[in-house]
Amino acid sequence: MTDPANDGLASPEQDVTAVLILADGTLFRGAGLGRPGKVVGEVCFNTAMTGYQEILTDPSYAGQIITFTFPHIGNVGTNDEDIEANAPAARGFIVRETITPPSSFRSQWNFGNWARDKGLVGIAGVDTRRLTRHIRLHGAPNGVLVHAPDGKFDLPVLLEEAQAWPGLEGMDLAKEVTTDRPYSLDQGRWRLGDGYQKPGKPRFHVVAVDYGIKRNILRCLASFGAQVTVVPCTTTAAEILDLKPDGIFLSNGPGDPAATGKYAIPELQALIASGLPIFGICLGHQLLALAAGAKTYKMHQGHRGANHPVKDFNTNKVEITSMNHGFSVDATDLPDNVEVSHISLFDQSVCGLQWKDKPVFSVQHHPEASPGPQDSHYLFARFIRLMEGA
Repeated sequence: MTDPANDGLASPEQDVTAVLILADGTLFRGAGLGRPGKVVGEVCFNTAMTGYQEILTDPSYAGQIITFTFPHIGNVGTNDEDIEANAPAARGFIVRETITPPSSFRSQWNFGNWARDKGLVGIAGVDTRRLTRHIRLHGAPNGVLVHAPDGKFDLPVLLEEAQAWPGLEGMDLAKEVTTDRPYSLDQGRWRLGDGYQKPGKPRFHVVAVDYGIKRNILRCLASFGAQVTVVPCTTTAAEILDLKPDGIFLSNGPGDPAATGKYAIPELQALIASGLPIFGICLGHQLLALAAGAKTYKMHQGHRGANHPVKDFNTNKVEITSMNHGFSVDATDLPDNVEVSHISLFDQSVCGLQWKDKPVFSVQHHPEASPGPQDSHYLFARFIRLMEGA
């Protein structure tokens, strides 16, 4: 078990009430945050400087423990508006600095109290730079995070648990975070001082397949003129078409796309064949690629942050995007009627696809997350135009 000086502590003098142990034996000690307890998952890192509440409530983080590289997490508190799902799917979080009193007029609760009430296990005081370098060098590891107020930890047992966890590869997590029944969200985008707006009269009906959908995607679709019906990820193509949609949206979500694809691919192939406009984001993008005959692969460390440059081959413009994915599309086996539309300028990985003979397209990044801040909103307008043309 790796046990260097300070064990990864940012502040050596702090009381140790939490530990993080990776499957390779690397140990980090710190101060517990959120609820006391133990979680096991894949340890990843997110480089965004803002939006920690949205990140922790993004269903795509199911099965993961999030390391925040920005040191001042919790500094603006939390509120009822900045959430992407009621119950966080992330298993835990890792931060450098202890939680300070909130300094935003929008704050309703202290971040630590909010995390406890939401059932999130956290650790503060960790040298997150060291941990991030470790992930970049060795890949996203499995780990166990424990918050124990009495400071007692059975490290050999925790190491065994970290090593025994199977990892995200081959894991279908969409079924864990999807809705259990269809619903609609009658809410538009947020405006300072007014909150979320009431959308205007809808022009189109969109059925959104929920693999782990973020609420702001629904708000963006509504703001662009769509009435959205959200359905579970196991909904069949026939059931979707019975709802008489003008377009179909495939959401983001967690886990291995190949595992979710075992039941999703036949349904998506039938939806593509229907000729209806289809727009996929993140996991929805990966599932469309699988339905076209391509493959996906597990990335070394994944893309998670709000500063990822993506090139659009249609316009030759570069947009600054928000990303959260640990799997990517291998374009080697794409058929002739499907082409790559966007690439990451960090590593040239596939960030968008479009069909030449169908009104179908997808992107890996999150246009609703507004890091640019609105560089990618044209994708929603493009979806609307496809429905107009249909």
